[in-house]
Amino acid sequence: MSQEVIEFINAIKEPWQAEMSTRLREMVLQTLPDVQERIQYKKPHFLKNGKYAAVISTSKDAVSFTIFNPGMIEFPEAQFDGPPERKTIKLRSGQAVDYDQLASLLSQASASL
Repeated sequence: MSQEVIEFINAIKEPWQAEMSTRLREMVLQTLPDVQERIQYKKPHFLKNGKYAAVISTSKDAVSFTIFNPGMIEFPEAQFDGPPERKTIKLRSGQAVDYDQLASLLSQASASL
C-alpha cells in the first residue's frame, strides 16, 4: 500500500471521483494481491512484476480506468477504447460500475505479466 496513492485519492476535489477512485483501487488490490502501486505521471499506477497492469486517472467529468496487456481478451466495445496495448473505460458521475467485470478483465489481462 502506498501512502502517496492514498494521499492522491484523498486530494481529489469531486467527492464522487474520490469515492470511485477508492473503489477502483480497492478492486485492483483485491484482484492483484502482489501489485505494487505508485504515483507516476501524476496518477496512480499499478504494476505486477514491474509491468503496468492498470492506471486510474481523473478528468473534469470522468474517472478513467486503464487496463494494460489486454491481449486476446474480449472487451465490451461500447465501454472500452484504446490501442491494442491498453483499454480504457471512462466512468462518469451516477454511472453504475460493474466492479466484478472490471476485476475479471484485469485478472485476465494481468495473468501473463
